[in-house]
Amino acid sequence: MPAFAAPDGTRLAYHVFGNEGPPVVCLPGGPLQASAYLGELGGLSARRRLVLLDFRGTGDSALPEDPATFRCDRLVDDVEALRAHLGLETMDLLGHSAGTNPAVLYAARHPRRVDRLALITPSAVAVGLGVAPQVRRDTARSREAEPWFATAFAALQAITTGRATAADWEAISPFLYGRWDDTARAHHAAGAAQRNQEAAAVFGAEGAFDPAATRAALAGLAAPVLLLAGEVDLNSPAPMVAEFAGLFAKAESVVQPGAGHFPWLDDPERFVATVGAFLE
Repeated sequence: MPAFAAPDGTRLAYHVFGNEGPPVVCLPGGPLQASAYLGELGGLSARRRLVLLDFRGTGDSALPEDPATFRCDRLVDDVEALRAHLGLETMDLLGHSAGTNPAVLYAARHPRRVDRLALITPSAVAVGLGVAPQVRRDTARSREAEPWFATAFAALQAITTGRATAADWEAISPFLYGRWDDTARAHHAAGAAQRNQEAAAVFGAEGAFDPAATRAALAGLAAPVLLLAGEVDLNSPAPMVAEFAGLFAKAESVVQPGAGHFPWLDDPERFVATVGAFLE
């Protein structure tokens, strides 16, 4: 398993898929979930060589001595150490979900190191964007013909009104996938075991984000940016993703039809065509 040393000496692992083209460094979400859930991003590895980082304390990477280093802004140093380890002057960077937060913080701190930035069903905490509960409910209603809809929507109502239980959070899982089939169920079940819950609690701790400063830095980013939303994704609804795109000088916002939060599972061919074309 290839690995390198973070600035504080923590051993960090990464996984490489594909042999074509220069590498694309991929940052998983969770937050702080092992990169295994990304797989080969629906076959994107046939177009580009993918380098999937296991953030500290996840997957095959070691636990750090200082738990405070799980904070999102401090993970940026690990990304920079990976770039240097790979011998890259500049790189294409892809982040998914919560992994888009360290990706944009990296772009804000090291703008000249980023050739292209792909943000897949992004979280926008780092830039201070939220999602209104009504937007989530409206997006959810597009699934009302599904057999699981009534139970999942009741749970969503509980969550958006501050009455959520752990069972409610589990019940909305079908909303994260374009198809709640056996593949989606297996992917969801595996994900729970891949996440470092203690580390995730530190990810957004006080001081992790300075949205005003990050937005100002991103406005001057010269690199082209792709933001990809899933049409039925409650976590990163298309209206928020479009607003996020407006923070960059050169950004394109794309909505993948019928896709949820993991668009490479819902329609691999469309996902690879969209992201692969952007990265060429």
